[in-house]
Amino acid sequence: MKTIEELLRGHRFFEGLPETDIALLAGCGQNKIVQAGEYLAREGESANTFYVIRHGKVALETQGAGHNGLVLETLTEGEVLGWSWLFPPHQWFYDVRVIDDVRMVSMDGICLRGKAEADPALGFRLMKTIAREMNERLRTARLQILDVYAQ
Repeated sequence: MKTIEELLRGHRFFEGLPETDIALLAGCGQNKIVQAGEYLAREGESANTFYVIRHGKVALETQGAGHNGLVLETLTEGEVLGWSWLFPPHQWFYDVRVIDDVRMVSMDGICLRGKAEADPALGFRLMKTIAREMNERLRTARLQILDVYAQ
């Protein structure tokens, strides 16, 4: 069985971070398995968790006028989930429903914030990693919007 540090080291999100950072961040993580149909989060709930998806699939959903569970995005193996632990008011902005059984590392956002605040250099490297991921997600969303509305 792999340690949390080994699981993080093998995940693409953590590529480029020094081994010492990964070792430190691993102290905030725990292995987690969630069954299909369960919810990891609900819109408006307190958000203090960041998920590193190892296997399986989750749907980011929102509730809109006349739409229950409108899927905004589907995330799978190799992706990460949950930025709200980082930004006040630390609340989920969507529901997170497990589509296929998921194996993941659940990262404690309060622990991560504490480590980043205690070591600003670590915090900066972590923010650059998160910003890179958010930029990629925005680019993907833009392409999806263009695909839907370009016709």
